[in-house]
Parts: sequence; C-alpha cells; structure tokens
Amino acid sequence: MWIVVLIVVVGGGWYLMKGGAAAPHEGPMKVGVILPLTGDAAVYGEPGRKIIELAAEEINAAGGVNGETIELIVEDGKCDGTAAANAAQKLINVDGVQVIIGGFCSSESLSIVPIAEAAKVAVLSPGSSSPKLTDISKYYARNYPSDSTQGSVLANIAYTDKEWENIAFFQEQTDYALGVYTAFSDTFTKLGGTVTKEEFPTETTDFRSIITKVRGQNPDAVFIDTQTPAVTIRVLTQMNQMGWEPEILVSDILPGDPVSVAENAAALEGALAAEFGVDMNNAKFVAMLASYKAKHGAEPGYLGYAQTEYDSVYLVRDALTAVGYDGTKVAQWLHNVKDWDGAAGKVTIGSNGDPLTGHRAEMIAGGKVVPYVK
Repeated sequence: MWIVVLIVVVGGGWYLMKGGAAAPHEGPMKVGVILPLTGDAAVYGEPGRKIIELAAEEINAAGGVNGETIELIVEDGKCDGTAAANAAQKLINVDGVQVIIGGFCSSESLSIVPIAEAAKVAVLSPGSSSPKLTDISKYYARNYPSDSTQGSVLANIAYTDKEWENIAFFQEQTDYALGVYTAFSDTFTKLGGTVTKEEFPTETTDFRSIITKVRGQNPDAVFIDTQTPAVTIRVLTQMNQMGWEPEILVSDILPGDPVSVAENAAALEGALAAEFGVDMNNAKFVAMLASYKAKHGAEPGYLGYAQTEYDSVYLVRDALTAVGYDGTKVAQWLHNVKDWDGAAGKVTIGSNGDPLTGHRAEMIAGGKVVPYVK
C-alpha cells in the first residue's frame, strides 16, 4: 500500500500534506496589520491595534493555529495610500507575510490590493468601506460593509421621509468620503433630488468661504462628509460661529465617537446618520468588551469597528487552520465565509469580497446616538 507524502514550501515554512490535510506550519504565523496610527485617523487605528492584539493574544493562549502562534507585524498606514503601499511592500517583501489585516481607511486598502494581488497575499479589511473595493480582487475581502448601503439608507430618508430636495455636501478629498458621496448622490438623484458638492483637502482648517458659498445656495440640508470626527466638528463649529444652523447629515465616523457627539450635542441635535449596527446582546461582543476593559481599563471607542477588527483576527485564524499559511488559499476561504459566528453576529462574505450586511438609520438626540424614528 502506497502512502503519498507531499512537502510544500510556502513563505519560508513548510506543510506536510497527507491525503490533502495540512499539518501545522513550522514557526509563528506572521500576519501583517496596516492601520492609521498617526494623524487624525489614529483615533481609529490605536483602538483597532489594541483590539487586534487582544484577539491574537486570546488565540495564542488557546493554542494558536495548529499549535503555532500568530505573530502580528503592525505597520502605520497613516490613512494614506502611499504610506499604506510602503507598509504592504515591507510586510510582503521583508517580513514574508501571507496575510494582511487592513487597511482601515479605504485609501489604504485601495493602494494595498494591487501589491498584495501581485504577491498572492490575502488581505482582509475590518474597516474600509469604499464601494470601489467591491469585487476589486480575489485576494481582497472585508467584513465591514460598503458605503453603498450607508448612502442609500440616508438618501431614502432624506428624500422620502424628510422631503428634502436639495442636499449640499461638504466632502473631504478622501476615498472614503468620496464613496459616501457617490452612494448617496446616486440614490438621491434617482429619487428626484439634487446634490451639490464642495470638496476640500484634508489639511483645510478654515471653512468660512465654503460655508458662505453653500449657505447662499439655500439647501434643504447639509451633509458633512469627512474622514474623521475632528474635521466634522471643525466644519460644524464654524457654521455655528457664522450663525448658520442647517439640517445636518453626517457620515458614520461621527456616531462612533460618543465624546464628540456629547460635547457638540446642541449643534448636532436631530442630525441623521447611518451606522453598521452593534448587537449589545451578542455574547461574543459582550465577552470582547469585558476582556478589553479588563486589559485597558475602559471600553474601546468606535464599537462598530471594534467588532469587525476583533472578528478579523478570528476569521484569519480559522482560515489558516483550514487551509494553511498560503495567501491564495486563505483568500479563497475568505470569499466563501458563510454564517460565521462573531462579535459582529453572523458573517457571510460573498464572492465579490463584501459582507452581506449593511447600515442602520440613526439620529442624534440629547447628545446620544439613537435609532432613527420617522
């Protein structure tokens, strides 16, 4: 009787295959992580790093992946395409990773994907939401939903419920903000509405000329579409200083920052948003919060992102356990996830790399984010 034994060399390690089953990888499983750790977007990246590290520590304490530990190699993507591309090149060509968790910002992921695809490295993003990333590559998947749902939810409420016909956008020049604008505008104009837009670079601090121009257009409402809460608050503050208090819509970055919402309660009263929901009764989510609080003394910010960041590490663990340390196989596994149980609930990822989930409508009332009620 013959026994077929195949030794496959992958990324500096090896797998012993018998009948198609992968034996444990030799040495730690290196997993790259790209997050914005400096600049305004560090308000997402630093909590994200802690969440991802927490998940990896839990996995390693429970035996790792087929007996080997997960070794995270964290790089700063700076919420910038060039920085993220450099980080990806380093992770792939120097560290030899087969899997990258990230980017967080859409601009990061859009730059990472072609590099990872050329190297046959799997990428899983827990935060990038640009519609441009849908079906972008067989090596890219995400467990955070596309902004196509955020935009359509808000457009329908604005036109149908509020009966607004003219919306003015203050849009920061980032891939994320552009994705929100495009999704909203496409739906709103199909319904019969009109959208105008004023773009500004991220480094802008004085918005008075833009505010004056937009105010003169007399829109029914203003959509403040920015990459970070800090920029949204700058725009809103200057509007109020100029004596203008229009109806407001905001992108989903603001509801995740309860401090900014509470500190600007009066200016934000009645503002509309759409956010990827959090189930506070989900046992895995509750356990994640408890573990994080025990380690860091407080809950993480941006709970909608925290749940997908936490799940991303466990998704990678399950992929590595199932198919081994091979970027192509991990990517294939991620594109076939179905009813996977996580802190974000049941996760199913379609063949286009997007999760089959979306955003829920919310509003700001009394300094808190609450479900939208017509």
